[in-house]
Amino acid sequence: MLYDALADPDGATAGDLLAAYAAELATALDGDDPARVAADTGVDEDTVVAMASGDPDAVAAVRLEDAAAVLERTEGVPAHDIDYEVRDHLMMGMVTAILDVDTIAAEIDADLTGQEVQQALEGRTRLTLGELADVQALIAERSP
Repeated sequence: MLYDALADPDGATAGDLLAAYAAELATALDGDDPARVAADTGVDEDTVVAMASGDPDAVAAVRLEDAAAVLERTEGVPAHDIDYEVRDHLMMGMVTAILDVDTIAAEIDADLTGQEVQQALEGRTRLTLGELADVQALIAERSP
């Protein structure tokens, strides 16, 4: 479910994680008609096409909510639960790694302030898969 896209994230870079997210989404969409998926999920068709491509660069801008809506179809878990579980996993990882939102904002490549990181983690603003990969890689790097 995205946060566990790599069996062993130790030493994984944000690029490795993004590639794993892209592969998971492409597998979930394998053989599906993007127009039908878009109609069924409410996700923009161009976004569905990007997710189906399996290209990490194409999925970097995809919002977590959209990825969750697509994964709901194959995971059998409601999209909001997938979204919540990913965010919860990140926050628990922050505790383990002893990271706060300001440190995350300073350490990741995304151009976000500490407040924006907090809002993204809480689900009050968008969290892209590129940002998710950046945060997850930092957590893995800093975890004991």
